[in-house]
Amino acid sequence: MDVIILPLLYVINVILNLYWWAVVIYVIISWLEAFDVINRYSPAVYNINAFLFRVVEPVLTPLRRLLPSVSGIDLSPLALILGISFFQMMISRLMLKFV
Repeated sequence: MDVIILPLLYVINVILNLYWWAVVIYVIISWLEAFDVINRYSPAVYNINAFLFRVVEPVLTPLRRLLPSVSGIDLSPLALILGISFFQMMISRLMLKFV
């Protein structure tokens, strides 16, 4: 059983880590666009932002309905990052049980 569960938990942990980075990059790009540091109409920036929007926004939208914005600041990415970190810690503890 350990032969199946340990690699599966590892793959889930890697996917969560990649998603964590996608959320962080999405937030940074949105800040850079808001302050006109980068051109949102640049093809490279547009493609990266469109991809990250399709990946991250389906999870952020329900969180935005649950969490109110505080002084115009959207806290849903922070909640998502904390949730991902929580699940990564749970997976790490499970992996230790099977070793």
